[in-house]
Amino acid sequence: MDNKGLSLTGEPSLLVLVLMSSLLLCKNVASMPTCPSEAVNCEVPLGDLFDRAVILSHYIHNLSSEMFSEFDRQYAQDRDFITKAINGCHTSSIPTPEDKEQAQNMHHEDLLNLVLRVLRSWNEPLYHLVMEVRAIQEAPGTQEAPGTQGTFAMQEAFSTQEALSTQETLGTQITPNDILSRAIEIEERNKQLLEGMEKIINQVQHGVRRNEPPSPWLGLPSLQEADEDTRLFAFYELIHCLRRDSHKIDNYLKVLKCRIIYDSNC
Repeated sequence: MDNKGLSLTGEPSLLVLVLMSSLLLCKNVASMPTCPSEAVNCEVPLGDLFDRAVILSHYIHNLSSEMFSEFDRQYAQDRDFITKAINGCHTSSIPTPEDKEQAQNMHHEDLLNLVLRVLRSWNEPLYHLVMEVRAIQEAPGTQEAPGTQGTFAMQEAFSTQEALSTQETLGTQITPNDILSRAIEIEERNKQLLEGMEKIINQVQHGVRRNEPPSPWLGLPSLQEADEDTRLFAFYELIHCLRRDSHKIDNYLKVLKCRIIYDSNC
């Protein structure tokens, strides 16, 4: 903001106006519908849960895309990994809609449970991705990577509404600048999105939940392979699959939100 004309002595009324506007903005944000911290059975409205889920899934997809681009730039140049990475994802065994039209033709309960299953299928790979990236990334101090300290501020976002909205909380964070930081952030956000999806399903399906097992991941030995090319390709393939699946989840949640919250009028 250009404040050349703002003076404590010359323009007091302008300063007061700016301060009042800021106070009103804070009041509006803080006055969003909340669950009191002492509430036991407070239920966040379904529309709010979907808003947060869509914002969070889009954020995860953006981070995974950035991480893939960064890994490709640092480690995959001239290695021709992309031609080997077709259909190698551990979640390929889960039947998923290939486009928006197919997603719209699925029953919403089937699509909800599909999203839940895919998210669960990433719990183990993301944990090991973080652990193994630490082993190959030569960056001092990456245990406390920039941008990760604010990660846990969102941990209760799906159980109680914080003073700031999900959109604003994510928007105030500095996007991590290295692969490890993004991996840490994605792992935590995936847990939060999974928690949110469980709450959505509890409301939509009245507590009836399918216990479909996650798709098994057998890629840890490849991430720990002594041969550098084999190991790097395993990382490349895993991050490539993460980008693919996060994009699918992002699209499916938008379809579900439109159908369930807006009765397909969007």
